[in-house]
Amino acid sequence: MPWYENRRGERLWYEDDGAGFPVVMLHGWCMSSAVWKYQRTGLAGSLRILTPDLRGHGRSKELSGYMDFDGFASDLADLLDHLKLSKIVLVGWSLGGQIALKACAGLADRLAGLVLVSATPSFTASEDFLYGLSSKEVSGMRLKVQRNISRALEGFHTRLFADNELDGHPSASDIAQLLASIPDPETVAALDALDSLARTDLRPQLASITVPTVIMNGDQDRICMPQASDYLTSHISGADHSIFSRCGHMPFLTYHVRFNEELIRFTRSVCA
Repeated sequence: MPWYENRRGERLWYEDDGAGFPVVMLHGWCMSSAVWKYQRTGLAGSLRILTPDLRGHGRSKELSGYMDFDGFASDLADLLDHLKLSKIVLVGWSLGGQIALKACAGLADRLAGLVLVSATPSFTASEDFLYGLSSKEVSGMRLKVQRNISRALEGFHTRLFADNELDGHPSASDIAQLLASIPDPETVAALDALDSLARTDLRPQLASITVPTVIMNGDQDRICMPQASDYLTSHISGADHSIFSRCGHMPFLTYHVRFNEELIRFTRSVCA
């Protein structure tokens, strides 16, 4: 069974598919490892794809502490220890992107490359960072989750895609079923994770990132603004930038063929 135990004694779930150079993929808020379906099936012939359920999400329900970024990052380090991995490519999407940024300092000698997908260094906008959601919007999200988490996430799912992005898409039905299959986290876990997102600003850490990095994002993302990806690209030394046109927050689903090709190409370049 693909469980591991972190330093707190909690059991956390992960999926382990394929063989080859290890790629660890971190999902976003109120999601699970299930979102990486097309990567687990499409890349397993070329890479080893490791997809954990973050604490409080998916099957990783055991919690002994607050869901802050230090906790998420330490869980990731514990997974690498459990699997005895010394070099990986780390992929973080949305919340997972911020966890990846947070974890970089502690895992610097274990990272071969970093991929940030639809990510931002600061989820909430401020006077000197305009490329996040307003505090009013974040407060509105929090209130909706408090009232009814299932209904709140239904609304959140509609914002994951650009207008008309799924119209006529060959995988539209499959994507809808995938999202519907992901279990809602407990309300307290969703709120704790949202609070961590709202208050965390990782801009000071960007200058210290020295591993090869790729930024990927949709040009019509309504969750993490495209300008946030521009910011990451300009503040991480040597970062490459890949933009998906007419795409929202989940390019690895709606443009999975291109996404997988770019991930394979990047991984081969850094593991060589």
